[in-house]
Amino acid sequence: MDRAIQLQIRKELDGRQQQNIIKLKGSLISRGYTDIIHILDKDEEFHINFFETSADKRGEVQEYINAFLNKENLLDAAAVVSSR
Repeated sequence: MDRAIQLQIRKELDGRQQQNIIKLKGSLISRGYTDIIHILDKDEEFHINFFETSADKRGEVQEYINAFLNKENLLDAAAVVSSR
């Protein structure tokens, strides 16, 4: 069964942050965690990016995202807000 992971991403990002968010999403796809990432408008401040991944990879994906955000100093720009 697939599981959805949601990322909350600020709309107002500087150039470096934008490039790193794009790099994160590309790496999620290239690592085989998902085939497509959907984007919804949450409010005036945030977008929600969400994707399906297999249940057995959910923890691994969350760890990867959190490590990436920490490494690239993006903790104020994006966060995992839910997984189900």
